[in-house]
Amino acid sequence: MIMDENNKKTRRKFLDRGLKLGVAGVLGGIGLSKLSAKFSEEKSPTGETMELMTTDGTIVEVDTSEVMEVEHHHHYSMDYNVREGIPNRKFVMVVDLAKCKNALKCQQSCNKNHYITGENAWLKVYKMQESADTAPYWLPMMCQHCDKPACVTVCPVDATFKREDGLVLIDNERCIGCRFCMAACPYSTRVFNWGDPGQEVTLNMDMTGVEPTPEYAGRPSLKGTVDKCDFCPHMVKEGELPHCVTACPNGVFYFGDKYEDTVTNGEETLRLSKLLEDKAGYRMLEGLGTEPSVYYLPPVDRLVDFEDGLSEFKEFESVEKPTEE
Repeated sequence: MIMDENNKKTRRKFLDRGLKLGVAGVLGGIGLSKLSAKFSEEKSPTGETMELMTTDGTIVEVDTSEVMEVEHHHHYSMDYNVREGIPNRKFVMVVDLAKCKNALKCQQSCNKNHYITGENAWLKVYKMQESADTAPYWLPMMCQHCDKPACVTVCPVDATFKREDGLVLIDNERCIGCRFCMAACPYSTRVFNWGDPGQEVTLNMDMTGVEPTPEYAGRPSLKGTVDKCDFCPHMVKEGELPHCVTACPNGVFYFGDKYEDTVTNGEETLRLSKLLEDKAGYRMLEGLGTEPSVYYLPPVDRLVDFEDGLSEFKEFESVEKPTEE
C-alpha cells in the first residue's frame, strides 16, 4: 500500500515527537518525553496519567505533571560543527529484508533529494539468492557508516571523515578524486563522477548565501569527486528521518540512536537491542572489523511471494538505471 503525502509528512519527525499512550513513549528515547525527577519549581499533580517505557522495557504510569518535553534538535545549530556531528548520538539503521519488495521508492527519493542521476545512485537494491535451491530476496545496499571505516584511513586529504555521531561523510571541496576510498571500501557503495553529473537542479534549490558544507545535500555533485550515501545529515539535524526511510511504502528501513536503543521506521518505534535479538540481526562482512552502523534482518517469514518488482513501480524495473523524474 502506498502511503499518501500527508501520512509521509507525519513520519518525518522522529527526534522531537512524544509518543503518548495508548502508544508507550520510550523514556529517554529519541526525542521522546522525558521523566524529570526534580523541577526548578514544584508542580501540582494534574490527576491525568500517561504511560512511559523505561530503557529496560518496563511500563510505568506517571502523572502528566512529571513529564516534560525535551527539544533535542533546536540547539544543534548553535554549537553544531558539521565535521564533529551531533553530540551524544550514535545513529544507526536497520533494514528488514523480509519487507523489501524492490519498490525502489527509497532509491527514487534519495536520487531526487540529492540530485543524483543514472548509475550514480547512492542506494541500490540487488536481487540476492544464496543458491538455486534457496529463495531469492531483495537487498538494499548503501554506505554502512562504519565505526572503523577503511575509507577514512586511506584518504590522503581528509576529505572523507567520520563524525562523533557515527556518520561518515565526504567533503567534496577537499576531494581530489584519487579514489583510494573506493578501493578501500569493502561494500562497493561509493560512486565516482567521471564527467559532468548533468544534474537538473530544479527542486527549489536556492544557493544564495549558502555556505558550502559537507552536509548540504542541495549542492550538485562535482566532476572528479566521490559520492555516497550520507544518512541525510541535513534532515537528521532538524530531527527528521532520512529520505529513504520516509519514502519506503513497506516500512523496510528503521533509523535511530544506538545510545538510546531506539529505532523507528516512522510508523513504529522499537528497541534496537530487542529487535536485533528477536530477528537475528546481523551486519555485512562483520569479520572485517569495520563495525558497520547498518544492521540487516534476515528475509524470513515474508508476507508476500518474491516478485521482480511491484507492478505499480514498473517504471523502475532497472535497478542500476532508475528513471529520472
